[in-house]
Amino acid sequence: MSLSRWLHDARPMPGAPGLRCVDVDVTAWRDFAQDSAAAGGRLLALWGTAAGTVHMIALVPDAALVATARADHTAAAFPGIEDVFPAASRMQRAMRDMVGIETTDADGRPWLRHAAWGPDVRPLAHCELPAAVPQPVDDYRFVRVDGDGVHEIAVGPVHAGIIEPGHFRFSVVGEKVLRLEERLGYVHKGIERRFTELPIREGHRLAARVSGDSAVAFSWAYCQALEGMTDTRIPARAAWLRGLALELERAANHLGDLGALGNDAGFAFGLSQFLRLKEGLLRATARALGQRYLNDYVVPGGVRADLSGEGAVTLEQCAVSLVLEIRRLREIYEEHAGVRDRFVGAGTVTPELAARLGLVGLAGRASGQAFDLRSDMPCEPYAALKPRKSGCGDGDVLARVAVRFDEALESLRLVRAMIAQVPTAELVATTVTEPTDGSHGIGLIEGWRGPVAIALEAGPGGTVRRCHPHDPSWNNWPVLEHAIIGNIVPDFPLINKSFNLSYSGHDL
Repeated sequence: MSLSRWLHDARPMPGAPGLRCVDVDVTAWRDFAQDSAAAGGRLLALWGTAAGTVHMIALVPDAALVATARADHTAAAFPGIEDVFPAASRMQRAMRDMVGIETTDADGRPWLRHAAWGPDVRPLAHCELPAAVPQPVDDYRFVRVDGDGVHEIAVGPVHAGIIEPGHFRFSVVGEKVLRLEERLGYVHKGIERRFTELPIREGHRLAARVSGDSAVAFSWAYCQALEGMTDTRIPARAAWLRGLALELERAANHLGDLGALGNDAGFAFGLSQFLRLKEGLLRATARALGQRYLNDYVVPGGVRADLSGEGAVTLEQCAVSLVLEIRRLREIYEEHAGVRDRFVGAGTVTPELAARLGLVGLAGRASGQAFDLRSDMPCEPYAALKPRKSGCGDGDVLARVAVRFDEALESLRLVRAMIAQVPTAELVATTVTEPTDGSHGIGLIEGWRGPVAIALEAGPGGTVRRCHPHDPSWNNWPVLEHAIIGNIVPDFPLINKSFNLSYSGHDL
């Protein structure tokens, strides 16, 4: 069976442009995954429900296919697809922890539980969770590397400063890394269950806090899903202001990362300069849209506040100034011998490996994976703006830095274009009705880190039956394990920062 068969049977789905859904028999689950992969598709997300259904979003050429299958309770396990899409393994392990759907994935270790609840408790399947009882510590068996001179270095889960918890187990000879294995999930916050306790028209506020550096992307994806379910068309001005907010969020994150990467290479001047630029952008954002960090800006039906004429002038002036300073700092980074020595060849992910492992977003584009929802599946206003894709094929730290420079400059170009072209005759927001019980919607937005997804299902009386937020870090954390192989241990902070993946967006 080829992908064309699945596309023929697919039907439109509410939410993001290009969404189509298809029901898949459990016996054909792996066929669907294999056909999607053979057509150049990539796995975006995989999750389960307490009702026993399993869902997958596969990004295929010109569409996002949402496949749904019902687990066969007479079978021992649901078919795993980790050999087709390696990123699926951790998603399948999380699905087992949260709703109790077992898969044929050979990795039976818990992923999110961390002995925080009993081994038979499934937080998304139990209407009432049992009282918390101290659990014995998990005997989590890291993969061992044997050989002469091989030893392990355990880093974390507690880190210095405000870094979120994650455990990194290095197997090394001398300082050269032979293998890295990550263990995450330490800050499991119960977000997916918390969604079910909120009115569906208020869930966007929680979505914005799934991963705070991607507040606009997650809240927009949530609202996109909800608006699709209710057949709500937002005013044109609101759509353009959402795009403006998203590009401001993207630019601010890139500025912060470029400074941190300079600092990790021993170039503190870069950190001080880029933090200065980021602070200027955040202050301009606050004057224009009312918040430094836009956690509550995107709301169902539109945006929380309009852009005033004075605010537009402030952002325009800030963007012009930033472009000049970023270009000058880029020249300094490129000409600094010490910085280049640390960046070139560090943490390389070849295009072939990136394609095999399903690397997405900024890191993927630095490894030849030229996919960006803003260009490939654009929603308003991106279809009119035609964003320029950034990309590189070298796949090292230098490539990821170069993509950040390119995308920061492109975001500032888009900010100026939006300010100049934002429609003036439309309202800022409209009212969203309550969706009907059982309706589904999916939002897809290209956040600064990569594609962000929200899968939303309505319950009775304006409630949330299920909401699954998906951060691209789920897809990219496993690739970091490969990027460090053959590098030295002291380069790990630099390589890790060049990906800058989210703990919070992963540890739901």
